[in-house]
Amino acid sequence: MSGHERKRRRVLILSAPMGSAHDRVAAELAARLAAENADSEIIDVLQLLPLGLGSALRRGYHWMILHAPWLYDVIYQVFFLGKRVGGTSPLTVLAAPRLRRLVAARAPDEVVSTFHVAAQLTGWLRERGRLPCPSTVLVMDFSVHRLWLHPGNDRYLCPNADIVGEIAARTGRPALGCAPVVRPVFARAVADPGGVAGRVGVDPGDRLVLVSGGSWGVGDVVATARTLARSGRYTPLVLCGNNAELRRRLLAAGTGPAFGWRDDVPELMAAAYALVDNGSGLTCQEAFAAGLPVIVHRPIGGHGLAGARAMARAGVSLYTGTGAELLEALDRLDDAGSRKRLTDRERALFCAMPVQAGLISAPGAARSGPG
Repeated sequence: MSGHERKRRRVLILSAPMGSAHDRVAAELAARLAAENADSEIIDVLQLLPLGLGSALRRGYHWMILHAPWLYDVIYQVFFLGKRVGGTSPLTVLAAPRLRRLVAARAPDEVVSTFHVAAQLTGWLRERGRLPCPSTVLVMDFSVHRLWLHPGNDRYLCPNADIVGEIAARTGRPALGCAPVVRPVFARAVADPGGVAGRVGVDPGDRLVLVSGGSWGVGDVVATARTLARSGRYTPLVLCGNNAELRRRLLAAGTGPAFGWRDDVPELMAAAYALVDNGSGLTCQEAFAAGLPVIVHRPIGGHGLAGARAMARAGVSLYTGTGAELLEALDRLDDAGSRKRLTDRERALFCAMPVQAGLISAPGAARSGPG
């Protein structure tokens, strides 16, 4: 290598297909690293578990969040919200050997986790001197639970500046506020309500409200769509993700357009009046980038409810629990001043440092060695 050549940084990104948000953030981070001449590889941390346990864990979570959300909420309250930091899950120990082999083969300059099990895994290895490179955790949520936090990791990045102090205090590691990691197209899409109306089959003058239950189509989405449709003031456009059964139920209920997976969500957001979501996750952050007001309505338990409350405290979204509250919140957005105050707070999130190669590799931000 000549003196003028620079070694390309290599970053290992740990994600998990628990829904689609973690993988979408990982993919966007990889694209940004590539644009800055860094190599990256995305690893499904669930596939590091032996005996097919990762696939079983995903199937179990999928079933629970669709059919027994109360059970997930109980698990979240008991195991996720404890104040203790650094407890080791059996999953961590089981996945550690395969991650160590991957790191030895790839020799990354840094490992970045976008999923909480990955954060536990890297922290556990780093604390014991078994992960030779720095470990960064990208906390995707607006609220933070204990499984995101492990004192073995080098540093934390989080889109909610209100909780970086809590993260630093609970881990003893640096925590930085960062802009949400969403594709730039959400901020660039041009509003074309008439074109969108023609494409989805509604009247051009309809006030369109996007309704999302995430990639798995979870929660009381049908009830939400009925509330909007029956109001006569709003036309719901429901994003069902890969939940074909939800789409069939909505079409049978006659509440309005119901879609499977779509590639034109940025254009839909640019044309919509508001987003109504129940997960308080990445879809909300994409709407923030688009300048679209967000209402989290009847959020799913666990991280959905915690995130809804955290986003409402931060002033970037509204939080409603009944149909009457939802319609009242939507009606308030008709006031230009109220709408602007909300969207200004949303857009302010993107004034923080973007997560790119320069931030991942910021000098002095991480410990120089393990342990």
